[in-house]
Amino acid sequence: MTGIQRRETGLPTAMTPTTTVLSPDDTTAAVGADAAFGLGATVDFDLERSLETYRRELTAYCYRMLGSADEAEDAVQDTFLRAWRGFETFEGRAPLRAWLYRIATNVCMTMLDGRRRRALPMDLQAPSPTAGAALGARLTESVWVQPIPDRLAIDGDGDPADVAVSRETIRLAFVAALQHLPPRQRCVLVLRDVLRWRAAEVADLLDASVVSVNGLLRRARANLSARSTTPADRPPSNPRDQELLVRYVEAFQRKDMHALVSLLRDDAVLSMPPYALWLQGRSAISEWLIAKACGDSVLVPVEANGSPSFAVYKPAIRDGGFEAFGIQVLELSESQVAAIHTFIDPSLFERFGLPPAIGPRRRPEH
Repeated sequence: MTGIQRRETGLPTAMTPTTTVLSPDDTTAAVGADAAFGLGATVDFDLERSLETYRRELTAYCYRMLGSADEAEDAVQDTFLRAWRGFETFEGRAPLRAWLYRIATNVCMTMLDGRRRRALPMDLQAPSPTAGAALGARLTESVWVQPIPDRLAIDGDGDPADVAVSRETIRLAFVAALQHLPPRQRCVLVLRDVLRWRAAEVADLLDASVVSVNGLLRRARANLSARSTTPADRPPSNPRDQELLVRYVEAFQRKDMHALVSLLRDDAVLSMPPYALWLQGRSAISEWLIAKACGDSVLVPVEANGSPSFAVYKPAIRDGGFEAFGIQVLELSESQVAAIHTFIDPSLFERFGLPPAIGPRRRPEH
């Protein structure tokens, strides 16, 4: 088997042919998209290509578990390496997908062991009592739930219903809420309520009983409900949302802060990781935006966390162009902006396939 083109898998660039002969006990074996092979079938198993089939869904799973796009990709890479090294012990006695999820779960559990949970600013402290407060010190990246590009976690060509669930369950509020759950509760809730695995399948993955899995699920649901966050919390989008986004971009780029604030919910929040400070309410956000203004910023639409999102470019000091500033993720509710999360981290632009700077004559159109 010859290695295929891929994005930094870290697997060997050339692999020798592997032939798996399925015995009568292996009739449930699955290759690729878990298609079962018949009794005694001989299969040329291109393992690397089969692993790549699951990259996106495993990345989404690990992102929900870890709250970090960087760590999710690392976890998937580790999963693939372990699968490659341990494939001879697999022998097709379970569906490949289930086996990979078992490995990915073990990788995530190890990464989470003894680690402080990731969060959004709202999880760390109360809102600032005044818009005049200083931003304070930048906190380390490991504190925050990171944004993730949709292309890494959502199969846009999949079933529309599945795509909708994927979008809802990678949004920032939901992923941040998951981080409050103990790792095993988090795992069970994602597998059962997001990915719709059966209790017996989850029990097998965790080497636990069905009774234990059901108990973990009940506790996870209760804990999540106490935080008023479920995959179905957000109202469905409506045609007015697109109009809202157009008005938002126009107001932002005109520096019309009064127009922008008029689009916010009364209890809207503004957060700016890696700073812990955050604001709540139209009045506080209005004061902050008017004081800070937006310069001649450029907003470039991006797809992040299943939500309306933009890359923000700020005017460059020297050449008159624009330089990377941050990734902005919005939460909408009833045709109003409920939250603005601006991740002030230019290094995120590379992950979204964006240049670190753009010239004045290349100002993006909207």
